[in-house]
Amino acid sequence: MMDAMLFPAARDQTLALFGGIGGALLVASLIGFVLKLKVGLATPHPVIDNLNARIKAWWLMVAVIGLSFVFGPRGVIVLFFLISFFALREFVTLMPTRASDYHALAASFYLVLPAQYVLIDMAWYGLYSIFIPVYGFLVLAILATAGGETANFLERASKVQWGLMICVYCISHVPALLTLPIAGFEGRNLLLIAFLVIVVQSSDVLQYVWGKLFGRHKIAPQLSPSKTVEGFVGGVASATALGAALWWITPFAPWQAALMALAINLMGFLGGLVMSAIKRDRGVKDWGHMIEGHGGMLDRLDSVCFAAPVFFHLTRYWWVA
Repeated sequence: MMDAMLFPAARDQTLALFGGIGGALLVASLIGFVLKLKVGLATPHPVIDNLNARIKAWWLMVAVIGLSFVFGPRGVIVLFFLISFFALREFVTLMPTRASDYHALAASFYLVLPAQYVLIDMAWYGLYSIFIPVYGFLVLAILATAGGETANFLERASKVQWGLMICVYCISHVPALLTLPIAGFEGRNLLLIAFLVIVVQSSDVLQYVWGKLFGRHKIAPQLSPSKTVEGFVGGVASATALGAALWWITPFAPWQAALMALAINLMGFLGGLVMSAIKRDRGVKDWGHMIEGHGGMLDRLDSVCFAAPVFFHLTRYWWVA
């Protein structure tokens, strides 16, 4: 069980990490306030207003993640269970559904989603690693036939399957990091989650900043018009350097932390493009409006969705005996 595997052995490192994040956010908040003061508090400014909204969202995210850390591994699992629930709801809301999809949707929310997180709490790697891509895919396709409707069957079945893969399977690999028995790193797996989230989310912010300062060449104008080559290169390079600097909260050496950060930054960027393609297909700009300045839950986590499974399996392959 999860509680038997993990214990609070990294309190000092965790406090130091969150103290550093809090200090950085204070500086960012001050810079944002000064910039807004220069243009006028009542004067709209798209770039500065977006930056300040992002900083506020970061405060909220750090507070929520920090609170879950206080409650230990189970607190983190519950947090990401809720995140998956709201993300899946956003995904399904944008997809056209019919009455005949009821059984598959009900099974997704009330059977597959909780089962995945229960398996992670049990640290049952042999099952949670294949539960959704194997059994979930097969069962949902079967349930999609329950209504007896054949019109657009493949499209209707696949949208629910993809929703589960992105919103539940991929996101669940964040708390799944807690199940990895890494020699010499016992009791500190929570810091792996911190490393993943900080590096990937920082990459998003730094790509935005580099793009606004130096962006000239669009990298994927049809998918995400705001992304530029300069923003991509500068943001990924900066976030990779940040990952290397955070090696002390991981079982990695500095150069290994840099390579891991590079891998998840690249996957995060590609994941953002995939999620943007889905939004463009549905004709919307954001997945929702849950988080001010960031749209919905999936708008904030699109890069984490693709980075988390890769980070999990790289860590498990190279660092778990």
